[in-house]
Amino acid sequence: MIDRPGRFFSWAELSTTGTGLPNDPPPDVAARLVALCAAVLDPLREHLGRPVRISSGYRSPAVNTKIGGSKTSQHMVGEAADLSVAGLSIEEVGRAIIASAVTWDQLIVERSGASEWVHVSYKIGANRRQTLRYQNGAYTKWNP
Repeated sequence: MIDRPGRFFSWAELSTTGTGLPNDPPPDVAARLVALCAAVLDPLREHLGRPVRISSGYRSPAVNTKIGGSKTSQHMVGEAADLSVAGLSIEEVGRAIIASAVTWDQLIVERSGASEWVHVSYKIGANRRQTLRYQNGAYTKWNP
């Protein structure tokens, strides 16, 4: 495995979990995490000119189950990251992603209780550029 998945991001940032369960990405997942960094995370960091904090990257199926993640979560295959940027609202981060040259599959501004983050995913190949909002347990189209 290469030293870092991206210019600005480490393997620990993209795979650390507080569950206590093993969470090392297998080679095919690691390759998709490298693609996620190259296509989305590193360009976003450069576009913003400030650190991007990853709260959730890769999740093994066991980790995903333990935290109650979707059974079809792109996190399990290395195609998604949840992130935030200090000093910017999740809507501002979402709009920055849209305004940049970044290509994405899904961009979801999410709020759950007092927590908020931006979920962004990337697939090698075709990407939907779908924008959604998640709040109060429901997904709706987000028109920034």
